[in-house]
Amino acid sequence: MKVVQLIISLFFSLGFSLAAAEKPNILMIAVDDLRPQLKCYGVEQVHSPNLDRLAAGSLLFNRAYCMVPTCGASRASLMTSIRPAPKRFVTHLAIAEKEAPGIVTLNSHLKQNGYTTLSNGKVFHNPDDNAHGWSEPAWRPGQPATGAPPPTVKKKGGGKGKGKAKAAAASKDEDGKSRGRPYGISDLSDDEQSDGQVALKTIADLRRMKESGQPFFIAAGFFKPHLPFICPKKYWDLYPEGSLKLPTNYHAPKDSPEVSIHNFGELRAYNGVPKTGPLPDAMALEMIRGYHACVSFTDAQIGRVLDELDRLDLAKNTIVILWGDHGWNLAEHTLWCKHSCYETSMRVPLMIRVPGFAGGQKTEALTELIDVYPTLCELTGVPLPMHVQGRSFAPLLTDPAQPWKTQAIGRFTNGDTIRTDTHRFSEYSSREQGAFARMLYDHQIDPGENVNVSEQVGQSAIVEDLTARLRADKGKDGDLPK
Repeated sequence: MKVVQLIISLFFSLGFSLAAAEKPNILMIAVDDLRPQLKCYGVEQVHSPNLDRLAAGSLLFNRAYCMVPTCGASRASLMTSIRPAPKRFVTHLAIAEKEAPGIVTLNSHLKQNGYTTLSNGKVFHNPDDNAHGWSEPAWRPGQPATGAPPPTVKKKGGGKGKGKAKAAAASKDEDGKSRGRPYGISDLSDDEQSDGQVALKTIADLRRMKESGQPFFIAAGFFKPHLPFICPKKYWDLYPEGSLKLPTNYHAPKDSPEVSIHNFGELRAYNGVPKTGPLPDAMALEMIRGYHACVSFTDAQIGRVLDELDRLDLAKNTIVILWGDHGWNLAEHTLWCKHSCYETSMRVPLMIRVPGFAGGQKTEALTELIDVYPTLCELTGVPLPMHVQGRSFAPLLTDPAQPWKTQAIGRFTNGDTIRTDTHRFSEYSSREQGAFARMLYDHQIDPGENVNVSEQVGQSAIVEDLTARLRADKGKDGDLPK
C-alpha cells in the first residue's frame, strides 16, 4: 500500500492536472438493483454502450460483492465501511447514523477534508440519513434544488401520475401502498423520468463545480432498474419480443435448504403478479425484457453525465466510480428481486476510472463494497479513519492480478455467506435453533449454484473450514469502536 501511495503522490505532484496541489474530484455513480448485466461483463445481448465506454477506461471488478442484498442496508454498509451484523444494517430501511452511531460516513469525511459534497437521487436509502455530511441538502426528483436551478423539462402534458405506464390500474399492497403493474412503457421523455432528472441535476452541479474550482464529491444515485420496470418505448425496442430467454436454472437448486428460497414479496405487491407460485412464463419473459430495457435507459442517462464531464474538461482530474448496491434475480432458482445468499443476489458491478492509470483492465480479485470508502481515501490523500473494516483496492490499479483477499463475506437476515475463490458457503441460524441449515456450491464445476453439496460425502473438511472462517470474520453486534 505504501508503494501505491508513493506512486499516487508522485503522480499528482508531477501534474496530471495543471493545478498540481489540487485534490482529485470524485463522481460516484450508484445504480439501484443493477446486477452485472452489462456487455462489459460479457452479457452480449445487453445494450449498455455508455457503461461499456466507462469500463473501457476503468478497472472493472469481475468478482465484487455487496455486504447485504437490500438497498438501505447495503448503502449504509458501503458509506460507513462497516459490515452488517444481526442487529445492524438488516433491512432496506437501515439508517447509517442510527445503526452505526459515532461512525463518520464517507461523505462526512470528505466534507471534513475540504470537499464540496453533493447528493443527487438515491444515495442513502433515506435521504435524511447523515444530512450533515452533505454541503447542501440531499436532492431527489420533485424537490427544489439548493445552489443550482431545478432541472427544467418540457412537459408533454398534465395529469397526476402521468407516464407511470400504459398498464393496468394500480391496486393496494399489504402495506396499503398503491402499486400498478411491475413493467410497462412510459409515455414521458427521458428528461421527465426521475433518472433523467438526476442526470440533469448532476450536469448542472458539474457546471457549477467547474466554475467554483473547489474539489467535489458528487454522488449520483439512479433508481432504475429498480421495480417497476417502466421506461420509454425506445428502450423496450432494443429487446424485441422473443429475443430473451428464461434462465436454464429456472428451478430451485438440488438439495437447497427451504430457507434459501424466498417468495419475492417485493414483486408480489404489484398488480397482476400471482401471490404464490411461479410467474406465468409470458410474464416472466416480459419481466426480463423490462429489466433489460431499464438497464439501457439508465445507461443512457449516465452517458449524458459522462459526456458533460468530458465537455467541461473535468475528466482529467475526476475519479469516476460506479457500483450497484446488490444483485438481482431474473428467475434463477425461481427467484426474483434480491434478498438471498445466492451469487445472483450478492454479486455486483463495480468499476473505477482514475486519471493516470491504465483503463480497460479487469480483475478477478475478490472485492467487497466496504472497500470503496478506504479506496477513495487513499486515492485522494485523505486520512483513513480508524473504524473502516474494508481494504483499499487502490493497489489493484497498478497490478490487477496480484494476490488479494481470500474471501468476501455478506449476510441477509438469518443467513451468513462467504465467497472464496472456489466456493460459496452459507449458514442459516437463529437464537432458538442455532445453526439449522447450510449450503455449499463449488464454483469450479457449478458456477450457477445448482447443486448444494454441503452434505455430500467428501465435503466435510471444506464445510468445517468455511464455517470457521465465516463465524470468525462476519460482522458482529458490538464490534464498533467506542
